[in-house]
Amino acid sequence: MNNKLKTQAVEQLFQAILSLKDLDEAYDFFEDVCTINEILSLSQRFEVAKMLREHRTYLDIAEKTGASTATISRVNRSLNYGNDGYDRVFERLGMLEKESEDNK
Repeated sequence: MNNKLKTQAVEQLFQAILSLKDLDEAYDFFEDVCTINEILSLSQRFEVAKMLREHRTYLDIAEKTGASTATISRVNRSLNYGNDGYDRVFERLGMLEKESEDNK
């Protein structure tokens, strides 16, 4: 874990997120905490990660999400060298095909 990220304020934020009970609460909280563009950027990165795990091409991803190749590359780097956060969530949400699990 990145020590620069691990602060009391960040921990409180993450605890607040974990306390949310449903989608309506998530919408309310994130709309208060973030700008619409910040939420859209986060959701775009999440969609890019999902599409990369589905072995979609950069061109296809850029066309479907509007993400720049720089954003796609950054997300790809996180998928390949990060902390497995995306994959953990994809697995829990059942968002990827079983074959990707077999490739691990």
